[in-house]
Amino acid sequence: MNTLEAIASRRSVRRFEDRPIPRETVEAILQAAIQAPSGKNRQPWRFVVVSGEKRATLVKILLDAVAEAKSRGEDAGSAEGTAHVMERAPVTVFVFNPIGTDPWAPRSVDQAFQELVDVQSVGAAIENMLLAAQELGLGSLWIADVLYAYEELRSWLGEAGQMIAAISFGYAAERPAPRPRRALDETARWL
Repeated sequence: MNTLEAIASRRSVRRFEDRPIPRETVEAILQAAIQAPSGKNRQPWRFVVVSGEKRATLVKILLDAVAEAKSRGEDAGSAEGTAHVMERAPVTVFVFNPIGTDPWAPRSVDQAFQELVDVQSVGAAIENMLLAAQELGLGSLWIADVLYAYEELRSWLGEAGQMIAAISFGYAAERPAPRPRRALDETARWL
């Protein structure tokens, strides 16, 4: 499969087979991640891999945070459904920017710009992981809903810095159809 085919055929998968992923396969995905370009080669990423029995704790932390948000009358979006996806996924990788600060922390304009560059770099690493998973025959789901349990998950995972996202991986038990995309003439202008 070439790169353009991988990009065109990759889908967000929410149902996974009950089948473990070999450690070597997860390591290959992480190797792809660290090959991503980064601003000034800062490589602002750290990964925490959650698998096996630890998934139950992960899901409980997220569901407890969702319940707490709901008790305050807050909308937790799709986080509850995402927790159940993570429960079935054999592996979930959390992605951190170890030199980033919490979203609510004050920062100078220079710090904000540097963090923006770092988050873009982390995004490139995440995309590399998604495409590597596709190449290796795995489904994946890029997850932002973990931010509903930002402090609780970061503490449990024992990782400092800014939590950016999580990605769940597994052998796909579904083949989602392509999602609609805006036409190129709606999204790009030529000068």
